[in-house]
Amino acid sequence: MPSGKFNKILIVRTDRIGDVILTTPAIKLLKDFWPDSSISMLVAPQTKELIINNENIDEVIIDDRKGLNKGLFGYLKLVRELCKRKFDLAIVYHTKRRANLTCFLAGIPVRLGYKNKKFGFLLTDPLEDERFLGNKHESQYCVDVLKALDMDFSGIDSEKFEMQVSLSESSEKWAGSFLKSKGLLKKDIIIAIHPGASDSSKQWPYKYFAGLIEELIKRYKCKIVIVGDARIKDISEKIVSLVRGSIIDATGFTTVGQLVSLLNRCGLLVSNDSGPVHIAAALGVPVVSIFTRNEPGINPECWRPLSANSVVVSVPYNAAGQMGINFQKADECDQQYLEIIKIPQVLEAVDSIFKL
Repeated sequence: MPSGKFNKILIVRTDRIGDVILTTPAIKLLKDFWPDSSISMLVAPQTKELIINNENIDEVIIDDRKGLNKGLFGYLKLVRELCKRKFDLAIVYHTKRRANLTCFLAGIPVRLGYKNKKFGFLLTDPLEDERFLGNKHESQYCVDVLKALDMDFSGIDSEKFEMQVSLSESSEKWAGSFLKSKGLLKKDIIIAIHPGASDSSKQWPYKYFAGLIEELIKRYKCKIVIVGDARIKDISEKIVSLVRGSIIDATGFTTVGQLVSLLNRCGLLVSNDSGPVHIAAALGVPVVSIFTRNEPGINPECWRPLSANSVVVSVPYNAAGQMGINFQKADECDQQYLEIIKIPQVLEAVDSIFKL
């Protein structure tokens, strides 16, 4: 395994919002260990705003697969840019073919990442990938990778990790103006609702979200903001149509940076297991995280929000297996399965947070 100090380090994390945020504790530990080293991070365009002002990251590099780095010539442009920087270490957390090949072609001499069949042979120091077991939190798995660099983090556990997310001045101004335009005051209790997820099997039914919202409005006299990207606009519209009361629907209306600032003004986020959960947790905003999936690798132990004021509501472990559901074969999730978690369970979780 590699040892010694590395002066120019590239972190590759070109996947989704939650993955990027959960890597930030490892980056901080790396910077603390080698404070004079320069750390760059390669990310997808949609996540750059999460880390653009991170004090532990010296440079953010974008892999714009749909724009500047599209196609062969665009890809080679990215490779040339990385070559110019003369990195001496790449830590590849998102071990896909493109990531592994890019670091190889960029001539980075030490390439650390997970052993797999996606060009994992191009890594100089492949590690066994046990993330599919879900025995640890994803943030802890990220830190464990650094142990291959002879770093001793044995005394640190994920419960003490601090997630980091950037707030920009422009997004802060936008969020203040947006809420003001909707008639919200500083004294108002704002609860954000995120009904989306990476796939349908992780989405609590929209009719349950609607029922939950009505109860929250009655119980806490709160204002509701639905957040998420444009892909869940149909879900948010269904929720709005079912709820008796005023809801601010911000789905498809915010950049990632604006979403961060919007959540920063909320008193609570209720969400499916998804990226906004980790944004809120990093900001210190209380979270109720709903897990309709609880199998190895996508279980709460691995993906729960890391904050003291957060609560997880989950289906029983391996509930899908007990019901004979195979998600890999089914085009749509069994509705009966998605309805295991009932509205009172989520309300109880919300009550526990507001009573803290």
